[in-house]
Amino acid sequence: MAHLVEQMAYVGATPWHGLGKRLTQKQPLEVWQREAGMNWQIQDSPVHFKSDTVGTLGSIHSFPEHKVLYRSDTKAPLSVVSNRYQVVQPREVLEFYRDLTEVAGYELETAGVLKGGRKFWALARTGQSTALKGNDMVNGYLLLATSCDGTLATTATPTTIRVVCNNTLSIAVNGASQAIKVPHSTHFDPRAVKQQLGITVSVWDDFMYRMRTLAERKVQWPEAMGFFMNVLCDTNVHNPIPNVLPNKRAMEKVQSLYEGKGRGSEMESTRGTAWGLLNAVTEYVDHERRARSSEYRMDSAWFGQGAVIKQRALHAALRLIA
Repeated sequence: MAHLVEQMAYVGATPWHGLGKRLTQKQPLEVWQREAGMNWQIQDSPVHFKSDTVGTLGSIHSFPEHKVLYRSDTKAPLSVVSNRYQVVQPREVLEFYRDLTEVAGYELETAGVLKGGRKFWALARTGQSTALKGNDMVNGYLLLATSCDGTLATTATPTTIRVVCNNTLSIAVNGASQAIKVPHSTHFDPRAVKQQLGITVSVWDDFMYRMRTLAERKVQWPEAMGFFMNVLCDTNVHNPIPNVLPNKRAMEKVQSLYEGKGRGSEMESTRGTAWGLLNAVTEYVDHERRARSSEYRMDSAWFGQGAVIKQRALHAALRLIA
């Protein structure tokens, strides 16, 4: 099977079953651009098509309202979009971090290309870090990703990663995601996005205060079952098989992760707590959920249905401490 991750670079531990090129820390963005496979441009061309006519070779017509996007290096087609589509180049994703890494203390940790160039991202550690009880470390990151096929707006997402298990979670405060999305119908302005993000200590402290509260909130088994049911099972859908839970495999897996099989599940912050419930779901989505490959699971966990499940789990956990 072809890899969904076409090329990527990283520092630190090898991610996703050994894919990617490992770099030493503090590399300049130009090295990241080359090693992450982001040293090409998105180019465009008018759309033309051939109409077949019986007995002739057909004729060439144009489709003036649309354009083809293609890679400058391989000339491989990426998508057909409207002429109003605003392209964000791979180098722009890395350039977004230039002042953050050179001045603000951020450090790039991964960057790469998905789906033949139709999606690309970079992830940087912010330098923010918090220890929950029992020295359960959570680090702050900023993920910037975009697409050139309309499947993803250019999105900057403040994210946490729990060190013991590499579970990822997008930061949300008062029920609202802190992600900034720039649709491809408008121009991507990096400075405006950074201002909107308000990459401040107060947002981090507010979110981590809630995570500490989750780590203090003890839950009983019926409460845990209700949590997993609400997050993983659509109980409003008619189930044709009596006494069989919808999404039974997922339920069994997250229960086992919560009850001691999960990485870090025996830590003081996690054992029998709402923080443990949340991490059972995030570990399931990031590392255990069924997918065609680990790359597809990563794509879902960051940008697709997996990300939706994790946010549902976060909202359900926060309701336990409301």
